Amino acid sequence: MICSMKNPAIRRYMFRLMGTLIWYVCALVVSVGLFAHIHPTGALAWLLALLPALGIIGQLAVFGLYLGEETDEFQRNLQIQAMLWGIGGTLAFLTVWGFLEIFVHLRHFDLLLVYPLYCGLTGVSLGLVKMRYR
Repeated sequence: MICSMKNPAIRRYMFRLMGTLIWYVCALVVSVGLFAHIHPTGALAWLLALLPALGIIGQLAVFGLYLGEETDEFQRNLQIQAMLWGIGGTLAFLTVWGFLEIFVHLRHFDLLLVYPLYCGLTGVSLGLVKMRYR
């Protein structure tokens, strides 16, 4: 993300992103705490398991809103290229890992790590995409 806080789209993005991050952390702390102490079952267990995921879904929605509000086509293009490389890298990694799980009995890849993997690869990709234009 270009850190120009003069850009209104980025200011809105950062404000919204902070809201989703705060939601995620609070929901995760509450869910983990309640699962550790009261061991919920049924509908309450489902609800508590889904609460942190809403923060992640919110982050994706916030980024989509940012792309729609960004008026600088070049910046929007950089972000989209980085996302495509992040998605492609994530899919390639998971495909290779899946075959390794099947054929050489590699440990199962925890699905909770898919989103952080995507974010990390997108961040690295953004840096590489930006380097092309320097």
